[in-house]
Amino acid sequence: MSLERESMEFDVVIVGGGPAGLSAAIRLKQISPGLSVVVLEKGAEVGAHILSGAVVDPIGIDRLLPRWREEEGHPFKTEVKEDHFLLLGPSGSIRLPNFLMPPLMNNHGNYIVSLGNVCRWLATKAEELGVEIYPGFAATEVLYNDEGAVIGVATGDMGIEKNGEPGPNFARGMELLGKYTLIGEGVRGSLAKQLISMFRLDEGREPQKFGIGLKELWQVKPEKHKQGLVQHSFGWPLGISTGGGSFLYHLEDNLVAVGFVVHLNYKNPYLYPFEEFQRFKTHPAICGTFEGGKRLSYGARAITEGGYQSVPKLTFPGGALIGCSAGFVNVPRIKGSHNAVLSGMLAAERIAAAIGAGRANDEVVEIENDWRSTEIGKDLKRVRNVKPLWSKFGTAIGVALGGLDMWTNTLFGLSFFGTLKHGKTDAASLEPAAKHKKIHYPKPDGVLTFDRLSSVFLSNTNHEEGQPVHLKVKDMDLQKRSEHDVFAGPSTRYCPAGVYEWVEKDGDDVFVINAQNCVHCKTCDIKDPNQNITWVPPQGGEGPVYPNM
Repeated sequence: MSLERESMEFDVVIVGGGPAGLSAAIRLKQISPGLSVVVLEKGAEVGAHILSGAVVDPIGIDRLLPRWREEEGHPFKTEVKEDHFLLLGPSGSIRLPNFLMPPLMNNHGNYIVSLGNVCRWLATKAEELGVEIYPGFAATEVLYNDEGAVIGVATGDMGIEKNGEPGPNFARGMELLGKYTLIGEGVRGSLAKQLISMFRLDEGREPQKFGIGLKELWQVKPEKHKQGLVQHSFGWPLGISTGGGSFLYHLEDNLVAVGFVVHLNYKNPYLYPFEEFQRFKTHPAICGTFEGGKRLSYGARAITEGGYQSVPKLTFPGGALIGCSAGFVNVPRIKGSHNAVLSGMLAAERIAAAIGAGRANDEVVEIENDWRSTEIGKDLKRVRNVKPLWSKFGTAIGVALGGLDMWTNTLFGLSFFGTLKHGKTDAASLEPAAKHKKIHYPKPDGVLTFDRLSSVFLSNTNHEEGQPVHLKVKDMDLQKRSEHDVFAGPSTRYCPAGVYEWVEKDGDDVFVINAQNCVHCKTCDIKDPNQNITWVPPQGGEGPVYPNM
């Protein structure tokens, strides 16, 4: 049995078949058709691990594929027709007048889509141009040359047994070598995390902030459906000190996407984001939509929320971060895919120029130097204080001040607040359980509200149980001494898939990891108060398979 890896050489290696990675691949081939470009996607198919709201601003797609509207079969079928903004109380709601909302919050001209289907469509465009796409291959290792520059990535070994030894179906991973490597893994990607640490890309930046987004797709009764309606809300069931928001997006074919976002800087370890989501659906302003309907899909993933001041340095010797690996989400708009597409294009254009000039494996600093002057930088700069204001002042005052700040940025190009800081990381924001009371959540009814395990079933999540656990706990004693004893086991609540349990065994509480349930949201990697849990990719192709999400 050979332990040597085979290798393949390309001009550009792209990790991640999301909007950023696929857009970069397409743009590279548009500029230089002769370039060899490969995209690695850890999901079983392109789009399998993609989950987003999603209302898409088409600015990126318009730049990338200007004639897309003339084609049949594109996924942008539902243009936004109505925008509603609701403030929810325990038993009622107030609709905020649209004229009070800053212009950038207007969704006119945007599209309600399945972002997974957008990625599947982009993949066909990329392959038509000659891009090689390898789904089912998880990049697990960054490769460096003797000078410390990135020269590519390696995919994970397959067929490893639970004890870490090669099994009978063992297959060595493969090296994919390139002149440049683009990392577009999405939020809190394992390679991006390593590169940020290795090259100190977050030096001088504010800590990255995150949210956990939970989503269900429903088929509702025709009389409950309003194709093109976008409804955003905030307030109940979250308290004024806990940030978050919610949405209902009415797609085509009587489909409604319902989602709930909890900012991960919450303090109370007893908070249970999944149960807050289920409670949200019972609100009088929300529940009627789902009466007589059927839940089709469920999923969850983390969202970058730090924005302008938290974007790390994008470039390093041999490559760059793109898309949500860099953190280009516009938080108040709940949109990031447009910036992901634009960032992929920006990186592609600068790298194509570098290769054309005979360069390889150096730092394409033009990407880092240029992004703030592009639409990405302008988009994020206008909203840079919304998240810190919300965090500092709570929902009622923070949202009002954030709206005022967006207005002054829009009208005058300035903020009275300058550029605010985020302060603590989300992990450091969690407080000991002794400072908080338990929250009692109602039992699910199985009609409108559900439990986590039946929800995970709808995500089509699967992991081979015989492989090593891909959720790595550095110090199990610390997990018991702190996460359990001090913080009351928040992992059992913040995980949207029921991966973690504290189980009594022989008189001791034992930490159990149900890795087969993992939907790859990365929340544990972000929110564990001791940063004691590290998410790494399982074998390629495993995890959720999201249809139409």
